[in-house]
Amino acid sequence: MDEKLKETRHNTEEAAKYFTNKMAFTLGPAELKELIDNDKIVVIDVREKEDFDEGHIPSAISIPRKELDSRLDELSKENTHVVYCYNTQCHLAACACRLLAINGFTCMELCGGYKSWTEDFRYATIK
Repeated sequence: MDEKLKETRHNTEEAAKYFTNKMAFTLGPAELKELIDNDKIVVIDVREKEDFDEGHIPSAISIPRKELDSRLDELSKENTHVVYCYNTQCHLAACACRLLAINGFTCMELCGGYKSWTEDFRYATIK
């Protein structure tokens, strides 16, 4: 293993910063369900529209990543936006969150995407 990695792993200050940022900008399905139940967020599905139509998280709106740049005017900077894509390997949500943040929108990414939601809340998906 790289010596720098070994050294970094023992740097508790850096670990605290990393995990603080991770917790601030990501959430899991249970946290998202709580926010949806309390109506405090806008959920954005950045997958292809056809996939959204097959099933999506309740209350989510469909704005495919390739359309997001031209549809920012549909969103309010007053809201917190939770963005999701397909799964852990997909980076569409991360790209969308970066775009939102650059443009002044508060946003978070759902860890694991739609796949993690369906694994935790099969009964709550719209089909």
